[in-house]
Amino acid sequence: MLALRLARGAHPLVQLRRLLVAAASAGTGFLLLSALGYAMAHPDAPTGSVLRLLWCLAPVAASVHLAVAVARTDPGTRPRPGLAAVGLGPGRLMAVSAVTTALSTTLGSTLALLVFLHLRGDLTGMPFDGAATAFLAADQPLPLPAALTLLLLVPLAASLASALALRPRTVVRGRSARPGTATATATGVSTVPGTPGDGAPLTAGTGPDADHPELAPDPLPLPPPLPAPGGLPWGTAVVAAGLAVESYASRSGPAPGSDLTSRFAGSPAGVLGGWALTAIGLALAGPAITHVCGWLLQAVRPGALRLLAGRSLQGEARRIGRPLGVVCAVASGAYAMATVYAGARPSIGPLSTLGALLVAGCAVATLFTAALETKQARADTTAALLRLGAPASVLRHAALLRAGVLLAVFGPLTWLVAELAAMPLAR
Repeated sequence: MLALRLARGAHPLVQLRRLLVAAASAGTGFLLLSALGYAMAHPDAPTGSVLRLLWCLAPVAASVHLAVAVARTDPGTRPRPGLAAVGLGPGRLMAVSAVTTALSTTLGSTLALLVFLHLRGDLTGMPFDGAATAFLAADQPLPLPAALTLLLLVPLAASLASALALRPRTVVRGRSARPGTATATATGVSTVPGTPGDGAPLTAGTGPDADHPELAPDPLPLPPPLPAPGGLPWGTAVVAAGLAVESYASRSGPAPGSDLTSRFAGSPAGVLGGWALTAIGLALAGPAITHVCGWLLQAVRPGALRLLAGRSLQGEARRIGRPLGVVCAVASGAYAMATVYAGARPSIGPLSTLGALLVAGCAVATLFTAALETKQARADTTAALLRLGAPASVLRHAALLRAGVLLAVFGPLTWLVAELAAMPLAR
Protein backbone atom coordinates (compact mmCIF):
# COMPACT_ATOMS: atom_id res chain seq x y z
CA MET A 1 0.00 0.00 0.00
CA LEU A 2 2.82 2.41 0.82
CA ALA A 3 4.50 1.66 -2.52
CA LEU A 4 1.24 2.38 -4.34
CA ARG A 5 0.81 5.71 -2.54
CA LEU A 6 4.39 6.73 -3.28
CA ALA A 7 3.98 5.74 -6.92
CA ARG A 8 0.70 7.66 -7.24
CA GLY A 9 1.98 10.87 -5.66
CA ALA A 10 5.32 11.07 -7.46
CA HIS A 11 6.50 13.89 -9.73
CA PRO A 12 5.48 13.63 -13.42
CA LEU A 13 9.11 13.13 -14.46
CA VAL A 14 9.39 10.25 -12.01
CA GLN A 15 6.22 8.77 -13.44
CA LEU A 16 7.67 9.14 -16.93
CA ARG A 17 10.76 7.16 -15.94
CA ARG A 18 8.55 4.45 -14.45
CA LEU A 19 6.54 4.34 -17.66
CA LEU A 20 9.80 3.85 -19.57
CA VAL A 21 10.52 0.86 -17.35
CA ALA A 22 7.03 -0.50 -17.99
CA ALA A 23 7.47 -0.02 -21.75
CA ALA A 24 10.83 -1.81 -21.70
CA SER A 25 9.30 -4.66 -19.70
CA ALA A 26 6.40 -4.88 -22.15
CA GLY A 27 8.70 -5.09 -25.17
CA THR A 28 10.91 -7.68 -23.52
CA GLY A 29 7.93 -9.73 -22.41
CA PHE A 30 6.53 -9.71 -25.93
CA LEU A 31 9.86 -10.94 -27.32
CA LEU A 32 9.91 -13.77 -24.78
CA LEU A 33 6.34 -14.76 -25.67
CA SER A 34 7.23 -14.61 -29.36
CA ALA A 35 10.08 -17.04 -28.73
CA LEU A 36 7.56 -19.30 -27.02
CA GLY A 37 5.20 -19.00 -29.99
CA TYR A 38 8.01 -19.88 -32.40
CA ALA A 39 8.85 -22.95 -30.33
CA MET A 40 5.21 -24.03 -30.43
CA ALA A 41 4.96 -23.46 -34.19
CA HIS A 42 8.25 -25.27 -34.95
CA PRO A 43 8.52 -28.25 -32.62
CA ASP A 44 11.00 -29.88 -35.01
CA ALA A 45 13.56 -27.03 -34.67
CA PRO A 46 14.60 -26.94 -31.01
CA THR A 47 17.97 -25.33 -31.79
CA GLY A 48 16.39 -22.28 -33.38
CA SER A 49 13.92 -21.97 -30.50
CA VAL A 50 16.68 -22.08 -27.88
CA LEU A 51 18.77 -19.53 -29.78
CA ARG A 52 15.82 -17.16 -30.06
CA LEU A 53 15.26 -17.47 -26.33
CA LEU A 54 18.94 -16.81 -25.65
CA TRP A 55 18.85 -13.78 -27.92
CA CYS A 56 16.13 -12.38 -25.66
CA LEU A 57 18.64 -12.21 -22.81
CA ALA A 58 20.03 -8.96 -24.23
CA PRO A 59 16.68 -7.10 -23.96
CA VAL A 60 16.13 -8.68 -20.52
CA ALA A 61 19.50 -7.39 -19.28
CA ALA A 62 18.88 -3.95 -20.78
CA SER A 63 15.44 -3.71 -19.16
CA VAL A 64 16.76 -4.78 -15.75
CA HIS A 65 19.63 -2.29 -16.04
CA LEU A 66 17.17 0.51 -16.77
CA ALA A 67 14.90 -0.53 -13.90
CA VAL A 68 17.80 -0.43 -11.43
CA ALA A 69 18.90 3.01 -12.66
CA VAL A 70 15.36 4.36 -12.29
CA ALA A 71 15.06 2.87 -8.79
CA ARG A 72 18.29 4.57 -7.72
CA THR A 73 16.94 7.99 -8.76
CA ASP A 74 13.48 7.56 -7.26
CA PRO A 75 13.03 10.38 -4.69
CA GLY A 76 10.16 8.58 -2.99
CA THR A 77 12.44 5.86 -1.64
CA ARG A 78 15.35 8.10 -0.62
CA PRO A 79 16.20 8.11 3.12
CA ARG A 80 15.08 11.30 4.89
CA PRO A 81 15.50 12.52 8.46
CA GLY A 82 12.71 11.27 10.70
CA LEU A 83 11.56 8.38 8.53
CA ALA A 84 13.38 5.82 10.64
CA ALA A 85 11.37 6.96 13.67
CA VAL A 86 8.14 5.83 11.98
CA GLY A 87 9.55 2.53 10.83
CA LEU A 88 10.82 3.59 7.40
CA GLY A 89 14.51 2.92 7.76
CA PRO A 90 16.91 2.08 4.91
CA GLY A 91 15.85 -1.57 4.87
CA ARG A 92 12.14 -0.74 4.62
CA LEU A 93 12.79 1.85 1.90
CA MET A 94 14.77 -0.76 -0.02
CA ALA A 95 11.77 -3.08 0.13
CA VAL A 96 9.46 -0.27 -1.01
CA SER A 97 11.75 0.46 -3.95
CA ALA A 98 11.79 -3.21 -4.93
CA VAL A 99 7.98 -3.38 -4.77
CA THR A 100 7.67 -0.19 -6.85
CA THR A 101 10.00 -1.66 -9.48
CA ALA A 102 8.01 -4.90 -9.46
CA LEU A 103 4.78 -2.97 -10.01
CA SER A 104 6.16 -1.08 -13.01
CA THR A 105 7.62 -4.18 -14.65
CA THR A 106 4.53 -6.28 -13.92
CA LEU A 107 2.40 -3.64 -15.61
CA GLY A 108 4.58 -3.94 -18.70
CA SER A 109 4.46 -7.74 -18.66
CA THR A 110 0.67 -7.66 -18.41
CA LEU A 111 0.49 -5.33 -21.40
CA ALA A 112 2.79 -7.68 -23.34
CA LEU A 113 0.48 -10.62 -22.59
CA LEU A 114 -2.57 -8.69 -23.77
CA VAL A 115 -0.87 -7.69 -27.04
CA PHE A 116 0.36 -11.24 -27.57
CA LEU A 117 -3.10 -12.71 -27.07
CA HIS A 118 -4.57 -10.03 -29.34
CA LEU A 119 -2.16 -10.83 -32.18
CA ARG A 120 -2.85 -14.54 -31.75
CA GLY A 121 -6.55 -13.88 -32.17
CA ASP A 122 -7.50 -14.96 -28.66
CA LEU A 123 -8.79 -11.44 -27.92
CA THR A 124 -11.07 -9.81 -30.46
CA GLY A 125 -12.77 -6.49 -30.94
CA MET A 126 -9.68 -4.39 -31.76
CA PRO A 127 -7.65 -3.70 -34.90
CA PHE A 128 -5.08 -6.27 -36.06
CA ASP A 129 -7.00 -9.19 -34.57
CA GLY A 130 -5.02 -12.34 -35.32
CA ALA A 131 -2.42 -10.51 -37.43
CA ALA A 132 0.30 -13.02 -36.48
CA THR A 133 -1.61 -16.26 -36.14
CA ALA A 134 0.80 -18.29 -38.25
CA PHE A 135 3.93 -17.13 -36.47
CA LEU A 136 2.54 -17.23 -32.92
CA ALA A 137 1.00 -20.72 -33.27
CA ALA A 138 -2.59 -19.59 -32.85
CA ASP A 139 -3.83 -23.07 -33.76
CA GLN A 140 -2.39 -24.49 -30.54
CA PRO A 141 -3.44 -23.74 -26.97
CA LEU A 142 -1.11 -21.41 -25.12
CA PRO A 143 0.74 -23.13 -22.24
CA LEU A 144 -0.13 -20.75 -19.44
CA PRO A 145 2.56 -21.88 -16.94
CA ALA A 146 5.30 -21.37 -19.52
CA ALA A 147 3.94 -17.95 -20.53
CA LEU A 148 3.66 -16.78 -16.92
CA THR A 149 7.17 -18.01 -16.17
CA LEU A 150 8.60 -16.00 -19.05
CA LEU A 151 6.57 -12.93 -18.12
CA LEU A 152 7.71 -13.06 -14.49
CA LEU A 153 11.36 -13.17 -15.49
CA VAL A 154 11.79 -9.40 -15.90
CA PRO A 155 9.80 -8.35 -12.76
CA LEU A 156 11.64 -10.81 -10.53
CA ALA A 157 15.06 -9.96 -11.91
CA ALA A 158 14.42 -6.20 -11.81
CA SER A 159 13.07 -6.18 -8.25
CA LEU A 160 15.90 -8.38 -6.99
CA ALA A 161 18.53 -6.26 -8.72
CA SER A 162 16.97 -3.06 -7.32
CA ALA A 163 16.99 -4.50 -3.82
CA LEU A 164 20.65 -5.47 -4.15
CA ALA A 165 21.61 -2.07 -5.54
CA LEU A 166 19.78 -0.18 -2.77
CA ARG A 167 20.63 -2.45 0.15
CA PRO A 168 21.73 -0.57 3.28
CA ARG A 169 25.46 -0.13 3.64
CA THR A 170 27.24 0.69 6.89
CA VAL A 171 29.70 3.52 6.40
CA VAL A 172 32.19 3.97 9.24
CA ARG A 173 33.08 7.63 9.35
CA GLY A 174 34.20 7.94 12.97
CA ARG A 175 37.45 6.96 14.61
CA SER A 176 38.17 5.09 17.77
CA ALA A 177 38.44 7.30 20.82
CA ARG A 178 41.33 7.32 23.20
CA PRO A 179 41.07 5.09 26.29
CA GLY A 180 38.95 6.56 29.03
CA THR A 181 37.25 9.11 26.75
CA ALA A 182 33.97 9.29 24.96
CA THR A 183 33.67 7.36 21.75
CA ALA A 184 33.54 9.50 18.62
CA THR A 185 30.63 8.40 16.49
CA ALA A 186 29.34 9.38 13.08
CA THR A 187 27.05 11.95 14.70
CA GLY A 188 29.61 13.32 17.11
CA VAL A 189 27.60 12.07 20.13
CA SER A 190 29.15 10.37 23.11
CA THR A 191 28.01 6.79 23.54
CA VAL A 192 29.99 5.75 26.59
CA PRO A 193 27.78 5.91 29.70
CA GLY A 194 29.01 7.93 32.63
CA THR A 195 31.19 10.32 30.59
CA PRO A 196 30.56 14.03 30.33
CA GLY A 197 28.13 14.71 27.57
CA ASP A 198 26.54 11.28 27.70
CA GLY A 199 23.95 11.32 24.93
CA ALA A 200 24.84 14.90 23.97
CA PRO A 201 27.33 16.37 21.48
CA LEU A 202 30.85 16.96 22.75
CA THR A 203 31.70 20.59 23.31
CA ALA A 204 34.92 22.48 23.87
CA GLY A 205 34.31 22.52 27.64
CA THR A 206 34.05 18.75 28.07
CA GLY A 207 35.87 15.70 26.90
CA PRO A 208 39.60 15.15 26.50
CA ASP A 209 40.35 18.78 25.59
CA ALA A 210 38.70 20.26 28.68
CA ASP A 211 42.08 21.41 30.03
CA HIS A 212 42.65 23.42 26.84
CA PRO A 213 39.48 25.43 26.21
CA GLU A 214 41.20 27.43 23.49
CA LEU A 215 41.35 24.27 21.35
CA ALA A 216 38.22 23.50 19.39
CA PRO A 217 37.19 19.85 19.19
CA ASP A 218 38.44 17.92 16.20
CA PRO A 219 36.05 18.10 13.26
CA LEU A 220 34.26 14.97 12.16
CA PRO A 221 36.74 13.06 10.01
CA LEU A 222 35.75 12.63 6.41
CA PRO A 223 35.55 9.15 4.92
CA PRO A 224 38.64 8.04 3.04
CA PRO A 225 38.51 8.59 -0.70
CA LEU A 226 37.30 5.68 -2.77
CA PRO A 227 40.01 3.82 -4.67
CA ALA A 228 40.15 4.06 -8.42
CA PRO A 229 37.95 1.55 -10.25
CA GLY A 230 39.99 -1.52 -11.05
CA GLY A 231 37.96 -3.08 -13.84
CA LEU A 232 40.17 -1.97 -16.72
CA PRO A 233 42.38 -5.11 -16.93
CA TRP A 234 39.41 -7.46 -16.60
CA GLY A 235 37.36 -5.44 -19.06
CA THR A 236 40.16 -5.40 -21.60
CA ALA A 237 40.61 -9.14 -21.24
CA VAL A 238 36.90 -9.84 -21.71
CA VAL A 239 36.72 -7.55 -24.77
CA ALA A 240 39.72 -9.33 -26.30
CA ALA A 241 38.11 -12.70 -25.55
CA GLY A 242 34.86 -11.57 -27.17
CA LEU A 243 36.63 -10.40 -30.31
CA ALA A 244 38.59 -13.66 -30.47
CA VAL A 245 35.41 -15.75 -30.10
CA GLU A 246 33.71 -13.73 -32.81
CA SER A 247 36.65 -14.11 -35.17
CA TYR A 248 36.86 -17.86 -34.58
CA ALA A 249 33.11 -18.39 -34.93
CA SER A 250 32.90 -16.43 -38.17
CA ARG A 251 35.16 -18.96 -39.89
CA SER A 252 32.69 -21.82 -39.43
CA GLY A 253 29.41 -22.28 -41.20
CA PRO A 254 26.08 -21.13 -39.80
CA ALA A 255 24.52 -23.32 -37.17
CA PRO A 256 21.04 -24.70 -37.81
CA GLY A 257 18.41 -22.19 -36.83
CA SER A 258 20.94 -19.50 -36.00
CA ASP A 259 19.38 -16.79 -38.12
CA LEU A 260 17.57 -15.46 -35.02
CA THR A 261 14.68 -13.81 -36.80
CA SER A 262 16.91 -12.83 -39.70
CA ARG A 263 19.01 -10.54 -37.55
CA PHE A 264 22.32 -12.17 -38.47
CA ALA A 265 21.35 -14.13 -41.53
CA GLY A 266 24.22 -16.32 -42.68
CA SER A 267 26.38 -15.67 -39.59
CA PRO A 268 27.20 -18.39 -37.05
CA ALA A 269 25.60 -18.27 -33.64
CA GLY A 270 29.01 -17.89 -31.96
CA VAL A 271 29.21 -14.33 -33.23
CA LEU A 272 26.40 -13.44 -30.83
CA GLY A 273 28.38 -14.85 -27.93
CA GLY A 274 31.42 -12.85 -28.99
CA TRP A 275 29.44 -9.63 -29.15
CA ALA A 276 27.95 -10.38 -25.73
CA LEU A 277 31.44 -10.83 -24.24
CA THR A 278 32.54 -7.59 -25.87
CA ALA A 279 29.60 -5.72 -24.35
CA ILE A 280 30.33 -7.16 -20.89
CA GLY A 281 33.97 -6.17 -21.19
CA LEU A 282 33.14 -2.59 -22.14
CA ALA A 283 30.71 -2.36 -19.23
CA LEU A 284 33.42 -3.61 -16.85
CA ALA A 285 36.04 -1.22 -18.20
CA GLY A 286 33.72 1.80 -18.40
CA PRO A 287 34.22 3.09 -14.81
CA ALA A 288 38.02 2.80 -15.04
CA ILE A 289 38.08 4.57 -18.42
CA THR A 290 35.90 7.35 -17.02
CA HIS A 291 38.26 7.70 -14.06
CA VAL A 292 41.20 7.97 -16.47
CA CYS A 293 39.32 10.70 -18.35
CA GLY A 294 39.08 12.66 -15.11
CA TRP A 295 42.79 12.16 -14.52
CA LEU A 296 43.59 13.43 -18.01
CA LEU A 297 41.61 16.59 -17.34
CA GLN A 298 43.81 17.36 -14.34
CA ALA A 299 47.12 16.59 -16.02
CA VAL A 300 49.78 19.21 -16.86
CA ARG A 301 49.20 22.17 -14.51
CA PRO A 302 45.39 22.31 -14.41
CA GLY A 303 43.49 25.48 -13.70
CA ALA A 304 40.46 25.79 -11.48
CA LEU A 305 38.06 24.81 -14.27
CA ARG A 306 39.96 21.68 -15.32
CA LEU A 307 40.57 20.69 -11.71
CA LEU A 308 36.87 20.99 -10.89
CA ALA A 309 35.83 19.05 -13.99
CA GLY A 310 38.45 16.34 -13.46
CA ARG A 311 37.73 15.76 -9.79
CA SER A 312 34.00 15.69 -10.47
CA LEU A 313 34.45 13.18 -13.26
CA GLN A 314 36.59 10.94 -11.07
CA GLY A 315 33.94 11.03 -8.35
CA GLU A 316 31.23 10.17 -10.89
CA ALA A 317 33.18 7.38 -12.58
CA ARG A 318 31.41 4.55 -10.77
CA ARG A 319 27.95 5.96 -11.47
CA ILE A 320 28.21 6.82 -15.16
CA GLY A 321 31.09 4.57 -16.23
CA ARG A 322 29.13 1.38 -16.62
CA PRO A 323 26.20 2.97 -18.54
CA LEU A 324 28.77 4.66 -20.79
CA GLY A 325 30.38 1.29 -21.46
CA VAL A 326 27.01 -0.24 -22.33
CA VAL A 327 26.20 2.62 -24.72
CA CYS A 328 29.64 2.19 -26.27
CA ALA A 329 28.93 -1.52 -26.78
CA VAL A 330 25.53 -0.84 -28.36
CA ALA A 331 26.94 1.86 -30.64
CA SER A 332 29.83 -0.34 -31.72
CA GLY A 333 27.40 -3.16 -32.51
CA ALA A 334 25.23 -0.85 -34.61
CA TYR A 335 28.28 0.50 -36.44
CA ALA A 336 29.55 -3.02 -37.09
CA MET A 337 26.18 -4.03 -38.51
CA ALA A 338 26.14 -0.97 -40.76
CA THR A 339 29.65 -1.85 -41.96
CA VAL A 340 28.82 -5.48 -42.65
CA TYR A 341 25.65 -4.67 -44.57
CA ALA A 342 27.06 -1.65 -46.43
CA GLY A 343 25.59 -1.53 -49.93
CA ALA A 344 23.09 -4.29 -49.18
CA ARG A 345 19.63 -4.31 -47.70
CA PRO A 346 19.47 -6.80 -44.84
CA SER A 347 16.26 -8.70 -44.24
CA ILE A 348 15.56 -7.62 -40.66
CA GLY A 349 12.19 -8.69 -39.33
CA PRO A 350 9.91 -6.78 -36.96
CA LEU A 351 11.00 -8.74 -33.90
CA SER A 352 14.65 -8.03 -34.64
CA THR A 353 13.84 -4.35 -35.02
CA LEU A 354 11.94 -4.37 -31.74
CA GLY A 355 14.82 -6.07 -29.94
CA ALA A 356 17.42 -3.67 -31.34
CA LEU A 357 15.31 -0.64 -30.43
CA LEU A 358 14.76 -2.03 -26.93
CA VAL A 359 18.46 -2.56 -26.27
CA ALA A 360 19.50 0.80 -27.73
CA GLY A 361 16.67 2.73 -26.08
CA CYS A 362 17.28 1.15 -22.66
CA ALA A 363 21.01 1.85 -22.91
CA VAL A 364 20.50 5.53 -23.73
CA ALA A 365 17.76 5.95 -21.12
CA THR A 366 19.97 4.31 -18.50
CA LEU A 367 22.81 6.70 -19.33
CA PHE A 368 20.56 9.75 -18.95
CA THR A 369 19.14 8.35 -15.72
CA ALA A 370 22.65 7.81 -14.35
CA ALA A 371 23.52 11.37 -15.30
CA LEU A 372 20.46 12.55 -13.37
CA GLU A 373 21.54 10.50 -10.35
CA THR A 374 24.98 12.07 -10.55
CA LYS A 375 23.47 15.55 -10.65
CA GLN A 376 21.39 14.76 -7.58
CA ALA A 377 24.44 13.39 -5.76
CA ARG A 378 26.49 16.55 -6.29
CA ALA A 379 23.63 18.97 -5.54
CA ASP A 380 25.13 19.87 -2.14
CA THR A 381 28.54 20.53 -3.69
CA THR A 382 27.02 22.70 -6.39
CA ALA A 383 25.04 24.69 -3.82
CA ALA A 384 28.19 25.17 -1.71
CA LEU A 385 30.14 26.45 -4.72
CA LEU A 386 27.38 28.91 -5.54
CA ARG A 387 27.31 30.13 -1.94
CA LEU A 388 31.07 30.70 -2.11
CA GLY A 389 30.59 32.94 -5.11
CA ALA A 390 31.44 30.64 -7.99
CA PRO A 391 29.68 31.86 -11.15
CA ALA A 392 27.16 29.54 -12.69
CA SER A 393 28.99 29.76 -16.01
CA VAL A 394 31.98 27.97 -14.45
CA LEU A 395 29.76 25.02 -13.51
CA ARG A 396 28.30 24.91 -17.01
CA HIS A 397 31.74 25.04 -18.60
CA ALA A 398 32.93 22.26 -16.29
CA ALA A 399 29.97 20.10 -17.36
CA LEU A 400 30.72 20.77 -21.03
CA LEU A 401 34.38 19.93 -20.45
CA ARG A 402 33.45 16.61 -18.85
CA ALA A 403 31.12 15.75 -21.72
CA GLY A 404 33.76 16.72 -24.27
CA VAL A 405 36.52 14.57 -22.83
CA LEU A 406 34.17 11.59 -22.50
CA LEU A 407 33.15 11.95 -26.12
CA ALA A 408 36.78 12.33 -27.19
CA VAL A 409 37.76 9.09 -25.43
CA PHE A 410 34.70 6.87 -25.87
CA GLY A 411 34.10 7.89 -29.50
CA PRO A 412 37.37 6.49 -30.89
CA LEU A 413 37.04 3.49 -28.57
CA THR A 414 33.61 2.72 -30.00
CA TRP A 415 34.93 3.02 -33.55
CA LEU A 416 37.92 0.77 -32.80
CA VAL A 417 35.81 -1.97 -31.22
CA ALA A 418 33.28 -1.77 -34.06
CA GLU A 419 35.98 -2.09 -36.71
CA LEU A 420 37.55 -5.06 -34.96
CA ALA A 421 34.14 -6.70 -34.56
CA ALA A 422 33.17 -6.16 -38.21
CA MET A 423 36.51 -7.26 -39.65
CA PRO A 424 35.94 -11.03 -39.50
CA LEU A 425 32.34 -10.69 -40.70
CA ALA A 426 33.19 -8.58 -43.74
CA ARG A 427 35.54 -11.19 -45.19
